[in-house]
Amino acid sequence: MTRSPARLVIALSVAAVLAVFILYTAIAGNATTQLQPSTLAGTTAHVAVVGVVVGKPAGDPHSAAGLRFLLKDDSGKSAARVSVVYHGTVPPLFRTGRHVVLSGRLRDGVFVADDGSLVTKCPSKYAPAKSKST
Repeated sequence: MTRSPARLVIALSVAAVLAVFILYTAIAGNATTQLQPSTLAGTTAHVAVVGVVVGKPAGDPHSAAGLRFLLKDDSGKSAARVSVVYHGTVPPLFRTGRHVVLSGRLRDGVFVADDGSLVTKCPSKYAPAKSKST
């Protein structure tokens, strides 16, 4: 008695479709473009902005006006700055000089961050390695 190869073909087809779907969602399904303040001008899409906090943050993140601060490029090669308005919880490591990532949209030259999207980068991960001299 021989079995029809139709079951095998159908099972392999379903498995291939599921594998392609999982691969797509893992790589590009929920991608958000990351920009620095120098490349943000003119962007109307929802993006993530990466930069360093400069100046003294002002305001209250839980008030209607929100927390306001300036960001500059991580590299420091550009003098570009962008004003940020943020509402939500502020991480304990947030302060001037800290590298941060926020998602949101640029509106009238001000980056309006999504509520609760402020993330600070861990400074120890980005510090230069200590040299071992003996």
